[in-house]
Amino acid sequence: MSSSSSAILAIDQGTTSSRAILFSQSGTLLKQVNQEFEQLFPQDGWVEHRPHDILSSVLAVSREMIDYAAAEGLTIEGIGITNQRETTIIWDRETGEAIYNAIVWQDRRTASLCEALQEEGHLAFVTERSGLLLDPYFSATKAAWILDHVDGARARAEAGELCFGTVDSFLIWHLTKGQKHVTDATNASRTNLYNIAEHKWDEGLCELFRVPQSLLPEVKDCAADFGQTDPSFFGSSYPICGVAGDQQAATIGQACFAEGAIKSTYGTGCFMLANTGANRLHSQNKLLSTIAYQIDGQATYGLEGSIFISGAIIQWLRDGLHLLANATESEAMATSLAGNEGVYMVPALTGLGAPHWAPHARGAIYGITRDTGPAHFARAALESVAYQTHDLIAAMAGDGIDCKGLKVDGGMVANNWLMQFMADILDQPIARPVIAETTALGVAMLTMLQLGHVSSLSDLEEIWQLDADFAPAMPDEERSHLIAGWQQAVTRTLR
Repeated sequence: MSSSSSAILAIDQGTTSSRAILFSQSGTLLKQVNQEFEQLFPQDGWVEHRPHDILSSVLAVSREMIDYAAAEGLTIEGIGITNQRETTIIWDRETGEAIYNAIVWQDRRTASLCEALQEEGHLAFVTERSGLLLDPYFSATKAAWILDHVDGARARAEAGELCFGTVDSFLIWHLTKGQKHVTDATNASRTNLYNIAEHKWDEGLCELFRVPQSLLPEVKDCAADFGQTDPSFFGSSYPICGVAGDQQAATIGQACFAEGAIKSTYGTGCFMLANTGANRLHSQNKLLSTIAYQIDGQATYGLEGSIFISGAIIQWLRDGLHLLANATESEAMATSLAGNEGVYMVPALTGLGAPHWAPHARGAIYGITRDTGPAHFARAALESVAYQTHDLIAAMAGDGIDCKGLKVDGGMVANNWLMQFMADILDQPIARPVIAETTALGVAMLTMLQLGHVSSLSDLEEIWQLDADFAPAMPDEERSHLIAGWQQAVTRTLR
């Protein structure tokens, strides 16, 4: 092991903000900084980011953390990067300038294209090779849309003048001053272009989605040599050693290394991932087969359910409706009510994800009366997160995953009311770790592995520590009544 003065810098580039987190070599979180950036909604169902905002926010928080480390006498040995997945950027291979805004994973603009491909009978082919469904959530149709709607882009792509990547690739390209156009297996597995059985970009998928292979990055293990940062950014050069998409990084940070272990992350959306080991599981319930992590060329697979809106619904109550000043107020507002009084919120602000996959669905609120107030909205929003999680657990059970408790992480899990309500609705124990920033911890672990400080991921299990657990205490009759109300609300929304 390295000396106590060494540290790992984890860059967590998320949907609404970029964070830099400094970890000790023992996995202790030393300090973190955060910078939000603007969300763009050009049309109904469209969500974009300015690529410059992504890069500049990452550089700002990283520089602040590097300055802090220097002031504390800490030596940063390596950098890990975790990122919002599926978000798609295409940029000039020479200048690094993006030819269009980043199209965010939540974006629904390619729904009609996905439906057309499904009607043409391509779903089985896509699912067999990529493990994914035909949905605008994934990167391939986003990339095709950019190539089709930016003048000259498709010809430039065919000529090898452009790069496609998810956010990790875009950041690494810039941090290395164009020396590395790379990604890792987890991010590649979320594009609809990667064959997760053969571990390569799939010629047939690229042809179907009309994405030239000349655009694509080299795919590496999660712990690998991703290049060195250019000294012009941080004063010194640092090796980029670990990369994983945010949900896979959280799986590592939650130490879900055993087959059957399940974690659920609550950020902008909610993402549940079960470790299925060396064998890929083919879902019968519209869940996704994906690569959980890949080490030394060996892939460990996962089964994932994706909810598009969880924390974002509280953000909407705060910024859109101005019903609360900050997200933490939602807990007191929910606690102030003895029950939900029949108010249900279906947060389909950007469609519904698993297990429904309804991109055209839109948000709805049911059961409001003259007595309904801000507290009811806050409680209904929080309850919706638990109900959606219940839907995912039920879908996983249908695929043979026996849930024996859930590890949770992300910003929302600080809400004790929500955690208890979730335990009650799931009828499962909930475990919250000391370090809730498990996405960042996961790539810090990968960085430690690449640097040789540990010999395997299992050596890192002791880093995970329990902060609090929540046991179910709700009577069965009450649970059934609440779930039935939710299911009725979803059915009405999907009509």
